[in-house]
Amino acid sequence: MDTIDKNSTVPADSRATNDEVSAKDRMLILTIVIVLCIVAALAIIGFLCIKQGPDTVQGQADATEIRISGKLPGRVVNLMVEEGDHVKAGDTLVRIHSTLVDARLGQAEAMENAANAANAKVDAGTRKQIISAAYDLWQQAKAAAEITRKTYTRMQNLFEKGVVSEQKRDEAKAAYDAAVAGEHAAQSQYELAKSGAQKEDKEAALAMVNVAKGSVNEVNALLEDQFLVAPCDGEITEIYPHVSELVATGAPIMSLQKDDHWVVFNVRETLLKDIKLGSVLKIKIPALDIETEAKVFYIKDLGTYANWQATKSTGDFDARTFQIKARPEKKIDNLRPGMSVILVQ
Repeated sequence: MDTIDKNSTVPADSRATNDEVSAKDRMLILTIVIVLCIVAALAIIGFLCIKQGPDTVQGQADATEIRISGKLPGRVVNLMVEEGDHVKAGDTLVRIHSTLVDARLGQAEAMENAANAANAKVDAGTRKQIISAAYDLWQQAKAAAEITRKTYTRMQNLFEKGVVSEQKRDEAKAAYDAAVAGEHAAQSQYELAKSGAQKEDKEAALAMVNVAKGSVNEVNALLEDQFLVAPCDGEITEIYPHVSELVATGAPIMSLQKDDHWVVFNVRETLLKDIKLGSVLKIKIPALDIETEAKVFYIKDLGTYANWQATKSTGDFDARTFQIKARPEKKIDNLRPGMSVILVQ
């Protein structure tokens, strides 16, 4: 007969098994704690001993892009270039035609011709026939004045001798005065016809000519943009309308990328102590696998929206972000806008 412990209801072999399991659990927990302590110690030692490397400052290549547009609204007749073509300054890019502007030019030229004709008429003065007739009238009035003068002289002599009455002498005097006044009036008409139009009339006619010329010049200024040319050397990156499509005044026809590449970085202000306008930076272009130098020509604060926010736990301060642009010292073949650029520190 088996011996039974009167003080316990659990068999002796079960209590032994539970004691072994508890010992194993304690050993496992102790092992985990020791491993965690070792990992924490290694992490603390690494944090204190390993020196943090410099931050990688990455930017990108960029270039100036110009929108080619004109003042002439019309239809695209011909495109002389394609996307990807490299052009020189002065190369013709596109031709635009406008029948409406051509009609306005014809109207303006007709108005100019009419104004020139009116001005020429004013400058030509009075017709020769009118001047000749006015001269003849003046001579007739002059002759009549001479006859009445002689008649008045005879009447005056006869009046002094008592042959004629005073009334006859006065009638002869009145006829003579009227003839002199007629002669003066005829002379004035002749001189007016001979001098031609008034100064004010000539100035008004000349002003109308200038107004008409201004209208023609305005239309010609619009027609100058029927052939758009490249303002500088560069590459055609995009063409917007197709041939036969209508374009409005100032609408972009195509984009021209200038041959003036540069690189741009956005850096924290803590990195600006060695970067100034005119500084030369070492840069690396991974896509081309080259390193070169670039000269800084632009530094500008990007504003509060681009601040680097510091955390209170580090005890650091907020740092503003600045944009830096630098132009490579030498031309880099195959450099394209958008390529990644690394600042070598």
